[in-house]
Amino acid sequence: MAKVPMLSHRMKLGLGLLALLAFILFIQYYIGWIKLLTPWQQVAVPTLLLIMSQVLFSYAIRARRLYGYFKEEMRGRFAQALKLMLQHNLANNFLPMRSGEVAFPVLMSRYFSVPLTRSVPALLWFRVFDLHTLVLLGLGALGSHWLDPYQLGFVGVVWLILPWWLFMANRWLLEKVGSETPGRISQLLHKLLDGAPKEKRLLLMTWFWTLLNWSVKLLAFVWLLILFADITTAQALLGVIGGELTSVLPVHGIAGAGTYEAGIVAALLPFGIRPEPALSAAVNLHLFLLGVTLIGGVLSLTIGDDHVG
Repeated sequence: MAKVPMLSHRMKLGLGLLALLAFILFIQYYIGWIKLLTPWQQVAVPTLLLIMSQVLFSYAIRARRLYGYFKEEMRGRFAQALKLMLQHNLANNFLPMRSGEVAFPVLMSRYFSVPLTRSVPALLWFRVFDLHTLVLLGLGALGSHWLDPYQLGFVGVVWLILPWWLFMANRWLLEKVGSETPGRISQLLHKLLDGAPKEKRLLLMTWFWTLLNWSVKLLAFVWLLILFADITTAQALLGVIGGELTSVLPVHGIAGAGTYEAGIVAALLPFGIRPEPALSAAVNLHLFLLGVTLIGGVLSLTIGDDHVG
């Protein structure tokens, strides 16, 4: 019986490698890697370093969100919180089928002795805030094309108050969705509600750091995408959000190859952007993201473990 999960894992890894190879060959056939990488010669080194620093800074902001959420366990150990975040980000961006998320509770247990019963619901809550923020910023960019300012303002306000409404209704929702309720969706919803912030200060703090993190990160990605494609800022923002939204899909290849690019291209096509330049810009942005992720992983090795347990 123990061999079945291992076989399943190997099959997933094998399929992921095949998908990665197929994507590499497809890019060579459709565009050509030399042609695709040529625009990097036009990017000034100071500009590239500035964008890279901005993305790394966004990782530090994300670590600050984690530090504030688990303030009692992490007090005085922000460096270890940053180390955890960089390593979780590395696993998340490179491992297939969302398996990188498993690194979070494992690292939380190793560095801070936080049990799975606390770390997993907190991670789910972080992902809800991430998704909420991405949709909010996407509404702003998309609405600027199809909605007048009053309609956009109304939709934005309604979407903004959803986390606050969820916080106010959390106790009532927990009673309605009991932990013994059958069904995976009901049990997942119960874990999410149970892991929600219990204090207004914690809710607002998590909300603030999430908004700041994504604003800094997406601004850097938008800047880089514009360097590779003749598009507007709003279009670039939608393209970047399209790529980031693919990270929540259960089907996620090794290093997100193919799915990340598909999200960007799908977001840009409705604006008349031709597939080839859109795909070329998407691949270059993805390569940059993976490069910064690796740099963050290397930097995490310079931070001492100082783990508990």
